[in-house]
Amino acid sequence: MTRVLMFQGTGSDVGKSLLVAGFCRAFARRGLRVAPFKPQNMSNNAAVTADGGEIGRAQALQARACGLAPSVHMNPVLLKPQSAVGSQIVVQGKIFGQAQAADYQARKAQLAGFVAESFRILGEGRDLLLVEGAGSPAEVNLRANDIANMGFARAHNVPVVLIGDIDRGGVIAQIVGTKAVLDAEDSALIQGFLVNKFRGDPRLFDAGMAIIADKTGWAPLGLISYFHRAARLPAEDAFSLRGARQGEGHGKRIVVPLLPHIANFDDFDPLKAESGVELAMAPPGEPLPVCDLVILPGSKTTIADLAFFRAQGWDIDLFAHARRCGKIFGICGGYQMLGQTIADPLGMEGPVGAAPGLGLLAVETELAADKTLAACAGVSTGGAAFSGYEMHVGVTRGADCARPLLHFADGRAEGASNAAGTVRAAYVHGLFAADAFRAEFLDWIGADSAGLNYEAEIERILDELADHLAAHVDLDALLALAR
Repeated sequence: MTRVLMFQGTGSDVGKSLLVAGFCRAFARRGLRVAPFKPQNMSNNAAVTADGGEIGRAQALQARACGLAPSVHMNPVLLKPQSAVGSQIVVQGKIFGQAQAADYQARKAQLAGFVAESFRILGEGRDLLLVEGAGSPAEVNLRANDIANMGFARAHNVPVVLIGDIDRGGVIAQIVGTKAVLDAEDSALIQGFLVNKFRGDPRLFDAGMAIIADKTGWAPLGLISYFHRAARLPAEDAFSLRGARQGEGHGKRIVVPLLPHIANFDDFDPLKAESGVELAMAPPGEPLPVCDLVILPGSKTTIADLAFFRAQGWDIDLFAHARRCGKIFGICGGYQMLGQTIADPLGMEGPVGAAPGLGLLAVETELAADKTLAACAGVSTGGAAFSGYEMHVGVTRGADCARPLLHFADGRAEGASNAAGTVRAAYVHGLFAADAFRAEFLDWIGADSAGLNYEAEIERILDELADHLAAHVDLDALLALAR
């Protein structure tokens, strides 16, 4: 019989996704057949699954930690924000519809059936499911029809471990306050708590752990010190980008404008790990700094983000960069922005309409109803091997497509380049994780690759994370809580 344990947090970004990935790797190394599950997620950083759907990037990393291919059943409901109050709803990997925040609350009861179905399917043949909550169970104003936290746990009688984040301060209040607002039946499902991201001498928080345990009645399961290598693993929440994390190098400078609905931003993680470049996220309200390369990233709402790009004056900065013969690269939505026009006749990403592009590539894009979701591999025009995935609703055509960037294994050509070779673009995400392509790309901007084996590095960090958790948490005691 499959055992289940759920991890919920006192808030967003307390480290739930990372800890679940680490526990997945730790228990998988013990020979258990482990799988991750997140009933509902909200993120524009998604991954393509082998079964032709999409799920949150965190669940793809957790699947990797288990040694599994990602499945749509690992994240049956994915919300992809398209505005401050509305999201696209992806159910079991496919677009299900769109909803404003208030309307979505009424649709949760319908979605609960899909969650239950995926939960059952994923559990077949498994020893252990590790479930990740979303946001916080303390958001009791959203408790009715909840499918992400205590609503799911109650419906399926799943024991819960609560995670607090001491790094942001007030962790005693975080956990004790959660206890105070939960009803008795929800509170009874919580078996214990973890305090994450501790810095310093752990003995200084012995009294803190005891106070939390006394005031909640929940078991103290571990005080986990800050895991610094977490920054090397793919992040899910764009909130983490607002610190404008820099790359590790001091060579060629790469700038990525931080768009409101930036998508698949883990594309840039391999570049951050290179010692020959410095990568910076350009925040709103500031000009694009002088640099060697500007990368326009993917976007969930391309036309709206392009309007935002212009409102920041970034188009003027980009044209000045182009006049200096600076290099420009576009990925997916960024590819579409670099063209002549973008049309959305069906309202796929917002209101029906069209907008002029930045005009740096001789291509035009029309957003279509059918979404391309597929893994891909091949070689670049320069002969470098790559692998990645497509995730887009646009069809792009034009004269500059005659100078493609990529050649897929099935013979198709993809991407575009201007005649001077200074502006390039493609739909494929994940290109920079391919070592050969990344080295060729860095050579294009005059930077040297450090010879990093990126995929092997991710595996090493997952193992280090599992070791880190084993040093701070009694894994046997944690496993005993699952049922």
